[in-house]
Amino acid sequence: MSDIERIATNPRRGRVVIHNGLAFLGGQAADDRSGDIRSQTAQALAKADKALAEAGSDRTRILSAQIWLKDIARDFAGMNEVWDGWMSPEHAPARATAQCEMAAPNVLVEITMVAAVAT
Repeated sequence: MSDIERIATNPRRGRVVIHNGLAFLGGQAADDRSGDIRSQTAQALAKADKALAEAGSDRTRILSAQIWLKDIARDFAGMNEVWDGWMSPEHAPARATAQCEMAAPNVLVEITMVAAVAT
């Protein structure tokens, strides 16, 4: 049985959990929540880059992504504009986007990912 590695944990959650060659990233959201969807998406993806690197992976190895938007009608196009600039088409993961109520009123986007860890 493979060991489980946890990166940057607290009593409630881990930022990254690695098991069996996969890195599971917890929800990535903007730290500065005063910006629009483009700003918040860029911040969330920058945090994802950092978490992926800490796990021994990168954006080319993302297998799946789940994106939650506070207001999908308003923010889907703006989020996709930033996502498309960040993700190369030849490495696009399986992805789903949905609207949901966020944990804080000023969070516009939250992203989770599963990525393969480089061996």
